[in-house]
Order: sequence, then structure tokens, then C-alpha cells
Amino acid sequence: MKSSLGRKLINAPYLLWAALFILIPLIIVAYYAFTDTQGNFSFEYIVKIGEYKEVLIRSLVYAAVATAITLVMAYPVAYYMSRSKVSTQKMMMLLVMLPMWMNLLIRTYSWTTILEKTGLINSFLDIFGIGPLKIIGTSGAVILGMVYNYVPYMILPIYTVMTKIDNSLLEAAEDLGSNGFSKLKRVILPLSLPGVISGITMVFVPSISTFYISQKLGGPQTQMIGDIIQKRFDALSYNMGASLSFVMMIVILISLAIMNRFSDDDGGIIV
Repeated sequence: MKSSLGRKLINAPYLLWAALFILIPLIIVAYYAFTDTQGNFSFEYIVKIGEYKEVLIRSLVYAAVATAITLVMAYPVAYYMSRSKVSTQKMMMLLVMLPMWMNLLIRTYSWTTILEKTGLINSFLDIFGIGPLKIIGTSGAVILGMVYNYVPYMILPIYTVMTKIDNSLLEAAEDLGSNGFSKLKRVILPLSLPGVISGITMVFVPSISTFYISQKLGGPQTQMIGDIIQKRFDALSYNMGASLSFVMMIVILISLAIMNRFSDDDGGIIV
């Protein structure tokens, strides 16, 4: 009885926090999404979401591409880190974490000085008589910004899982005649899958809902759904902004459910 009461007291601060900053905001968003400007129940603004179909699709595509590029970049880095000696792991971990000590706004804004017409890239290309290239305001610049800002969130979970892979399993695979590719396919990839799924989730969710990155590195043709939501709230169109936010929550929840479906088990060796 006392232990049950103790658990409730320990959980009380978390439950209060969740209610104040998760549950209540969600209820407020749902209220504005399903009411009109007079506060009457209405699907008016839910129906209007169709006007932003192109922006929503663009957001999904950008987020998916950024997540895929991040995964391709992060996986070999995480593997190398996990197989390195402890001192090397600590140094590489510091290098991965170091950019995260700086505010995302500053990190993103710094890329404008690199990608603009008089930036470092175009200045370098100018030496060879190339350019200036239009980089700022393109979809490539937006995806680059997302990859740069979120790649640590892909490296860390994969690295954490890979450090738990027993070397004896790799040695056993070698004894059974597996080459490097076979070990990767049959041992490393299956056992690292939970980390991969976690990394995909941690990158895809903020990517699809980002707005500052697309504002600074993109242009009118690269607006994402986060930009539209911000503009609706800035214009005091709370109902429209809440409707778009509500749809984004549903998309994110569906994405998380799919990711969790593939990460139900802890991975296994494919034979």
C-alpha cells in the first residue's frame, strides 16, 4: 500500500507536467480546429486544409529525403565510432555533440553566409570561373539545412545500439565464412535496426514540422507546412493554424506508429 502511494507521488510531477504542457495544448488545438471564428462547432477550416495539399506533400517529400540522406551519412559514422577505441569514441562523440551546443537558429543562419551569392562556396567556385550559383532559396538548401541540424539525432541512437553488438557474433560470422558484406547484411543491420528506427523517427518528425530552416535557406517555392502554420497564427487566424497543426499531429502520430511497428522486436540475426 505504501509502495503504491509512493509510486503515485513520484509520478505526480510528471503527470502534472504532461497535463499542463501536452494534454491541455492538444485540447486547445483540437478546439480551434473544429470551431469557427464564433466558437461554433464546424468543419470549415478542416475542409480548407485541401488548399495546402501541395505544401503538405512538399513537407513530406523534403522530410523523407533529408531523413534518407541523414541515414546514409550517419550509419557508417556510427559504425566506425562503435568499433573504435574508447578515446576515439569520446573524441568523435564530442565532435558530433559540439554543434548541438549552439542554438539551432544560429546554426541555420550561419549557412546563409556560406550559401549566398557572395558566400564561401560561390567565392571558391569563382576562382575557377564558375558561378555564382543560386543556392539560397532552393529545395537543396532547405534539405541541406535539415540534414546538418538533425544528423546528430541519427548518429547517436545508431551508435548506442551498435556499441552493444558483441564482437563474438562478428567473429562467429567470419568463422562461418561470411565476408564483410555478409556480416553487414546478416548480423550488423538486423541488430542495429532498433537504433535506425529511433534515428529515423528523431529526424523525420522535426524535419516535417520545421519552419525556420525553410524560411532562412528557402524561398516562396520551398515553403513547408510549418511556415504556413506560423503565418496563420501571426495573422491571428487561429482556427486555420490549429487545423493545419491538427493534421500535422495526425501525420506525425501515423509516422510514429509505423516506425514502432517495425521496431517492436529488438532485432535478430537473419539466417
